[in-house]
Amino acid sequence: MTLRLRPTMLSDLDWVVSVERDGANLPFITPWERTQHEGAIRFPDSRHFILEEGDGLDRVGFVILQGCRNPNGSIELKRLVLQAKGRGLGRAAVRLLKAMAFTQLKAHRFWLDVKALNTRALNLYADEGFVEEGRLRESVRVTVGGADGYDSLVVMSLLDREYQARVALGLEAA
Repeated sequence: MTLRLRPTMLSDLDWVVSVERDGANLPFITPWERTQHEGAIRFPDSRHFILEEGDGLDRVGFVILQGCRNPNGSIELKRLVLQAKGRGLGRAAVRLLKAMAFTQLKAHRFWLDVKALNTRALNLYADEGFVEEGRLRESVRVTVGGADGYDSLVVMSLLDREYQARVALGLEAA
């Protein structure tokens, strides 16, 4: 599988918003308005990418990083949204993003939050070396299957020394 990141263009934003609002993704994210995505493209502290796959470089998802200029070296994986599920694209994307965060952006800490109901993502991040730091209990409102309620956010991170240890063990591409 060939997966690559390319900077999001304004011409991609209709597609980005449609993927974000897809019923398969809505339970797991809080969608943004188009203007918020435009801001993430333009703001120097953020990186907004399209994930492309294969020889045809078909769009399969998008990613937003924040804190890219954080003086403490703490970069947030703000959003990872995929159109296709169950094909290993999420794992491949997380590995690309870890390499970018620690090698290109010189992060000390790469972190994210994920809804507790998103067990697939929680398991993926744990498998990829992220450590749970804590939970923000019932901090986001969710509607699932017509039922209204609250979910907790799980804060997870990976430190540069933990990433380097994974590289040394052959768990990451160097």
